[in-house]
Amino acid sequence: MLTGFSLTIQQALNWSCRKIDWVDARVLLQHVLRVNHAFLIAHAENKMAMGDIEQFLKLVLHREQGMPVAYLTGEREFFDLTFKVSPAVLIPRPETELLVEIAIAHIPKSQPCHVLDLGTGSGAVGITIAKQRPVAHVTAVDVSMDAVEIAQWNARKLSVDNIHIIQGNWFDPLAANIKFDLIVSNPPYVAENDPHLSRGDLRFEPGLALSTQDNGLACIRHIISTAPVFLVDGGELLLEHGYNQAVACQQLFKGNGFRKIHSHLDLAGIERVSGGSYSHSG
Repeated sequence: MLTGFSLTIQQALNWSCRKIDWVDARVLLQHVLRVNHAFLIAHAENKMAMGDIEQFLKLVLHREQGMPVAYLTGEREFFDLTFKVSPAVLIPRPETELLVEIAIAHIPKSQPCHVLDLGTGSGAVGITIAKQRPVAHVTAVDVSMDAVEIAQWNARKLSVDNIHIIQGNWFDPLAANIKFDLIVSNPPYVAENDPHLSRGDLRFEPGLALSTQDNGLACIRHIISTAPVFLVDGGELLLEHGYNQAVACQQLFKGNGFRKIHSHLDLAGIERVSGGSYSHSG
């Protein structure tokens, strides 16, 4: 037990590293002390306040039980921005930055355009796009009101005012006559019976945002088949998908009339994002 004892920063780290990963321990301690890594190194012999020791103990024990570090600290870095997260939203992941990079490449820097982010969660994708392209008009949709409130909080915190975040199921809350130059989404794409859902951080993340029917393709199929109604002529749809779903996504794009279909590799060399453009003139 740590409570009731006077401990230095180094002693607290030594204790925690016998229970959890060192990197996780460091991040949690930085969160408790509200300092950076350099401070931990430079002040390793500093005594910790009893309240900080008790808080750190609780966080370490929760992490030992499997709770994701991002949920324990309440935040996660994404594209050099800090986003508030909670168990109501997926934790933004590095591979999703690829979706944002490709989206940004499709958006002119100085020309207004309309972008739709489906299943926005914490708002990481839509808010980052809006931040990177301030003359773009971004609409973000999520079925969860809790997620919508978190995304709205993140937009305010990051001073992003060119995004409109609304609650609804995919395209349902949108007017039929609204058109977008670009639609992006990181939808649920894990198969319902995938064993990974019962392992690691995924055990604590919202199942509604992770898994779906049709071997993980149900939401992807719906988005691809419906998107043409909401795209301008020549508009682009970009989707993040599972490690083994690129071919299936390409076939769905082709079957729904998309052209210039493409897939992109993430840092692990896995096809992670696919897209295509749609022409109403055929």
